Amino acid sequence: MFGLSRKLISSAFTAIFILMLVVYVVYNKYKDESGDNPRTNKSSELLTVKRVVDGDTFLLSDGERVRLLAIDTPEKFESKKLDKDAESSGKDKKTIKKLGQLASDYVKNLVEGKKVRLEKEPNYEDKDKYGRLLRYVYLEDGTCVNAKIISDGYGQVYESYPVSKTNEFRKLQREARENGRGLWGNIEGLEQFK
Repeated sequence: MFGLSRKLISSAFTAIFILMLVVYVVYNKYKDESGDNPRTNKSSELLTVKRVVDGDTFLLSDGERVRLLAIDTPEKFESKKLDKDAESSGKDKKTIKKLGQLASDYVKNLVEGKKVRLEKEPNYEDKDKYGRLLRYVYLEDGTCVNAKIISDGYGQVYESYPVSKTNEFRKLQREARENGRGLWGNIEGLEQFK
């Protein structure tokens, strides 16, 4: 009888071990697919912003380029987007480039050389067509960089691809515009950006 109990206990432990192993594998597979795994989206890892490219794009210390989700800042470089922005806004390219430089300088002061945490939008593309990570970015103190740029008036909501924070960002943009913050305010030598 004692031998039978040992076999039962041994079998039970083996079954529990196998069950735990299956749960572990399935859980990690789910995390990898959903983007919640820090190994795939760096959500819990702090990385340093090496260089700001423009108001909504920067380079990390690990070599990855990041495009901030749900925001758009004026272009500071000659490009097709600059042409399109000039046409849609009715502003000349020189003005848009100056506004783009102001937005870029603001973001540079906000994040360059600082540690940030990246967060992926659930069920959204990982990268854009240029290979940039599409992310919400947070400073060490928890400040959402995407929201801060809009709130302080140096970017606007990118409406072409709505995400979970689009409505929140629209409210921040409306407040920045109504209060004349950043590029929505009077800028010496430039027509107000509206």
